[in-house]
Amino acid sequence: MEVLEEKVSKLEEMMMRLLYIQQKTEMEIQSLSREIKEYKQEVDKQIRDMNKKWGEISNKLGTIVEDIIFPAAKPVLEKYFNCEITDIHMNRKRKKDNLKDEFDVIAVSDPCKTVYLIEVKATPKIDYINEFKDEKLERFKALFPEYEDYKLIPIFASLRLEDDIINYLTKNKIYAMAYREWEYMDILNFDQIK
Repeated sequence: MEVLEEKVSKLEEMMMRLLYIQQKTEMEIQSLSREIKEYKQEVDKQIRDMNKKWGEISNKLGTIVEDIIFPAAKPVLEKYFNCEITDIHMNRKRKKDNLKDEFDVIAVSDPCKTVYLIEVKATPKIDYINEFKDEKLERFKALFPEYEDYKLIPIFASLRLEDDIINYLTKNKIYAMAYREWEYMDILNFDQIK
């Protein structure tokens, strides 16, 4: 009987240790789970912050290209189209009813009754050209009715344009403006469209 009591006592002691180890393990798992959750939240926040920074960098790259092209627009337009530019704006926003848009460069020649709409892209793509010709030009007409009697000349600009982009622009009767051999901004397909 004594042996049995001793074995039961040892068994109870082992059960108590096992229960203690189980509770300790559960607490460690809960702690680990909280740490993983906090870590995941921190990683998610860092990813959101990084995506925001990438977006800001991307936007800044776009505005840098606009900042480079804008000062060249007036002299290039006056040279090629032989019209005095009487008004020029960069990043012009307009909203009317449910329609709104921002236009990179709008140059106006009152003597020639012409408005030049310049779309600037840091990384030119066919999709951007299609959006410009199929949507943006119509939004411009709707948002700027004061130019309805003016001839609208679309120009797509970047620092550099590949031949396939220039050919696509030419085919769609859109002027291609970029640096020619890095000397100065130029209209690269003027003779082909004119």
